[in-house]
Amino acid sequence: MTASRWLLLVLSLVVAAILAIAIGTINVPISAIGDALRGDQSTPALVVRSLRIPRVILATLVGAGLGMSGAALQGTMRNPLAEPYLLGVSGGAAVGAVLATVVGLSFAFVPIAAFLGAIVAVIAAFFVARVAGSRGDARVLLMAGVVVGAFANAAIMVLLANAEPNVVRNALWWMMGSVADATWPQIEVLFGYVVVGGTALALLGRRVDVLALGEDAAAGLGLDVDRSIRDVFILSSLVAAATVAAAGLIGFVGLVVPHIARGFGARRHRTLIVASGIIGATLVVMADLLGRVLRPPAELPLGAVTALVGVPFFLAKLRHLR
Repeated sequence: MTASRWLLLVLSLVVAAILAIAIGTINVPISAIGDALRGDQSTPALVVRSLRIPRVILATLVGAGLGMSGAALQGTMRNPLAEPYLLGVSGGAAVGAVLATVVGLSFAFVPIAAFLGAIVAVIAAFFVARVAGSRGDARVLLMAGVVVGAFANAAIMVLLANAEPNVVRNALWWMMGSVADATWPQIEVLFGYVVVGGTALALLGRRVDVLALGEDAAAGLGLDVDRSIRDVFILSSLVAAATVAAAGLIGFVGLVVPHIARGFGARRHRTLIVASGIIGATLVVMADLLGRVLRPPAELPLGAVTALVGVPFFLAKLRHLR
């Protein structure tokens, strides 16, 4: 990718963030952003500092994490339809997070529970593929992920069957995806997961380049195929689980974003993963803005907005692959 395209991606994210901070149920002037950063106590500055900025930062981190996870998984599995949501990773993370919420654990433990749920989902997907006799077949792994995701949804319904009404309501809203309740402690936790996990995925980019050639070719080049696939899946699960714990189920971002990054000229996976992080952040920030302004004063769930974009894209891509 050229420097001008990198600059365009960064500027797009900055513009999206400024628009998301300025526009809402209460529109605020762009100058209020500077006032908020200087500690001004006016009403617009307080709205920006206490509500808009945390929300935009959380949406940025969620989008970056999902975009990087999706790019790494698509390259590893050699499947342009792979992403955490479709592979059951997000569903497994949701089971862990809902279970932690139902038993009353504090938020600090929710990302850990979500990560454990995601790891269980990955293990289950690999087990189903192994039973089918096609552990390394990307198509079988994708179908196994869909099955695991469906099972995860059923498990969540069982967990919520006898829960208190307020717990059920909060859990269902959370499952639809939202960054409305962004807090600074929440942002700090997610920041650590996304930065560490995303950096590790980018460093694994050369391995993903080799895996994209096919398992036989990768093994012939001296790559430990099983270990490399496992590393990418674990790191992608970690990042995806953290986003699920912070903002709920937000699907199809990891599916759409890598294709946009390739359209910008990203070819090697280290570049693709970084570019997908920036594009994913921009997409989620804009999706959250649309969810706030389409039906004011009510808000559309963030996961619903991304699905409205992702489902047609998925069907179009599926038809193209056919």
